[in-house]
Order: sequence, then C-alpha cells, then structure tokens
Amino acid sequence: MMRTRVKICGITRVADAGAVVHHGADALGLVFYENSPRFVDPEQARAIAAAVSPFVSVVGLFVNADSRAVNAVLQRVPLGLLQFHGNEDNDSCNSFGLPFIKSIAMQDGIDVLSQMESYPDAAGFLLDTWQPASHGGGGETFDWQSVPENSPAPLILAGGLSPANVADAVTATRPYAVDVSSGVESEKGIKSAGKIAAFIEGVRRSDTSDSRER
Repeated sequence: MMRTRVKICGITRVADAGAVVHHGADALGLVFYENSPRFVDPEQARAIAAAVSPFVSVVGLFVNADSRAVNAVLQRVPLGLLQFHGNEDNDSCNSFGLPFIKSIAMQDGIDVLSQMESYPDAAGFLLDTWQPASHGGGGETFDWQSVPENSPAPLILAGGLSPANVADAVTATRPYAVDVSSGVESEKGIKSAGKIAAFIEGVRRSDTSDSRER
C-alpha cells in the first residue's frame, strides 16, 4: 500500500508549524505571494522553518515572482522544494537549483496532460481549483473525475479539501499527496491543530480502507 502524503499549506505561525509536525504531515507550505492572506515575509518564514523537524519538507509557494525575489527568499529561508502557481515556464521554475512542483488550475476545458508536458522537469503537479484572483486557498473543490490517471509525475490533489471530504477525495483519485490550507483553519492564516489532526486521520482512514479492499 502506498501511503498518501500530506502537505499543510499557508503556515504563518511557529505554533502552527509545530502542530503540522506533531500530527505527522509530510510537508508544510510557506506562501510568498503578497496578495495572499497567508503571506509570510522572509523573517517570519525563517523562524517557521527553524521550528520544523527533520524529514518534514518546507515548501515555498510563489506566483509569477521574478528570479530576484525568489533568490532573495532562498538566501534567507532553507526551502527544500518550490511550488509555482502562476504563468512561470519550465525553464524559469527549474532555474533555482531545487526540485519544483507546478500548479495546474483545473478550469473547464483544460487539457491537463498537455499542460503537464510543458513542464518536463517538474517533480510533481498540484491540481487546484481555478481561482484567477487568489491562485488557490479559496476552499472550493473541482470535479475529481477530471484528474488524469496517467500523469508523467506524481499528482498532488488540492482545492477545497477538508477533514469532511478528504477521505472521499483520496478514495476517488488516489493521488500521491493531498494539499490543504483553508480547510484546516480557524480563521484565514491561522491553523487549527484539531482540524489538522482530523484531516490527516481522514487520509489515513482512506489509505487503510484501500489496503483492505485490495
């Protein structure tokens, strides 16, 4: 049985990073997009990253940031993975010496596999609800039936996931990982340790159910 990985995105506080680690998530995300309510500056991000235990990945999320802005963050924050949510091309995403994930907005009529082929160096693809203003984090799902079965890289399912629906989402799509932000918050940018625990429990419940079915 393959264990579904879990990423908790939009961390803004050291205490929330502690909850992410304590409850067994595999990764946490730091948002460096200034228009997001979950934006963190490099000093905040550095403090959060310093509180993260070994073997938990720290992911930096960017939206159409220029290379100077990305490099300025990398000089101060020990990121292990980059996540791009804008119109960045493959070469730009791949130019920072770290593995990267490319987000694909699941709008009607999109050719998902064609989009993926444009990013041959991506370590994975994050499928998110199309939200042109916020670029994610809006708490809305998309049609899980549109998730392709033959992705060229691992798939990360995002978009409106919560403790209430994540088990169904994992069962329906069998992704490599799931990514949640607003679905485990008590308010924008503030995570709930209880919701994080419940979310991860939902993922594990689906994993266990799938193992029994096989």
